[in-house]
Amino acid sequence: MNNVKIAVIGLGYVGLPLAVEFARKFPVAGFDIKQERIEELRRGCDSTLEVDAETLASVLAASNPLNVADSKGLFVTSAIAEIANANIYIVTVPTPTDRHNRPVLTPLVRASETVGRVLEKGDIVIYESTVYPGATEEDCVPVLEEVSGMVFNEDFFAGYSPERINPGDKEHTVTKIKKVTSGSTPEAARKVDDLYRSIITAGTHLASSIRVAEAAKVIENSQRDINIAFVNELAMIFNRMGIDTLEVLEAAGSKWNFLPFRPGLVGGHCIGVDPYYLAQKAQEYGYHPEIILAGRRLNDNMGKYVASEVVKLMISRDLKVKGARVLMLGITFKENCPDIRNTRAVDIVAELRQYGVEVHIHDPWANPEEVRHEYSLECIEEPCGDKYDAVILAVAHKAFADMDIRSLCSCRNAVVYDVKGVLPNDAIDGRL
Repeated sequence: MNNVKIAVIGLGYVGLPLAVEFARKFPVAGFDIKQERIEELRRGCDSTLEVDAETLASVLAASNPLNVADSKGLFVTSAIAEIANANIYIVTVPTPTDRHNRPVLTPLVRASETVGRVLEKGDIVIYESTVYPGATEEDCVPVLEEVSGMVFNEDFFAGYSPERINPGDKEHTVTKIKKVTSGSTPEAARKVDDLYRSIITAGTHLASSIRVAEAAKVIENSQRDINIAFVNELAMIFNRMGIDTLEVLEAAGSKWNFLPFRPGLVGGHCIGVDPYYLAQKAQEYGYHPEIILAGRRLNDNMGKYVASEVVKLMISRDLKVKGARVLMLGITFKENCPDIRNTRAVDIVAELRQYGVEVHIHDPWANPEEVRHEYSLECIEEPCGDKYDAVILAVAHKAFADMDIRSLCSCRNAVVYDVKGVLPNDAIDGRL
């Protein structure tokens, strides 16, 4: 591939690892609107922990490689002018939902405006952000046309290659996961596919259209959401029947085609969000998706269910609920990862507070300032020994595996509840 110059828009969990991999072969400028993010990356530090310091240092460039012939490396910046020499723009910004679970495309639109200001004839704009089918060509391209003054598929082209980053996963990294690619014309599609194949060792799958690629991405996580909702419902049923859900799943898993999903909280910026994007688009076409939204409702209520189960156990042990002290271990959306976006662990806290419970949160992975800013919750540095009437293991961080949880309990009747199903049966009083 000749004369490839890449600008990655958004240097978070998705954008940074992608920019690093491309920078091994091409000149890359990474753009982010957060100046503090740019400054930490220039110091060789990635607070998301997706890229280690040694790897980041190996590709960081002191000057912009887009401006130097036959160069490669990664230059990070918050200045739009620094990405003007790119000819391929890759947008990796978040696509969240609002408090009413409606898709929020504002970051995507703003990123498109940024790219539109520097877009030139022949450039390709590739979107990786999760969207509903049609968003790239219906919502993003018109912004590019308006800001740039150019004509789509004549002056510039588009592509869509959905991200498949799994935060905190050091095994299934960006180059080891097969990549879906697409383009707005056959030639653009080929160029997009060639670009990704140059770094993705797992290979690529060239979709027939951008809409197909968008739809493929949005159902990946919707499928997982529905399956987790199913086992969450099973857990609620079996708990009433006095049957150990994990033992049931282990027995059923002995069949060759049984899918190994486990109950739990469903948060994060993918599984807990993507189904709403698909549901929104379906409703615009006059179809009300029943299974997708039923799964979302069930999973969104699991925090309340956990809290109510803990309270019931406390009452059954003659523990006073109002004014009780409860320790929650973990606040991030998944284990061994600092990401707190859309974590459903906060639902447990909110529900327990409705009962008048004093909740302490301990999470060695979470940034206390981020937790305070996003959820107005305080984290404690270390749990207070012999102080808690109940302890809830909400996130299965490795740091909790060796912790003597019973030593944190105020009495023998204190409740230990395992949301993640990782503690031995003799160490807990209940689990999801």
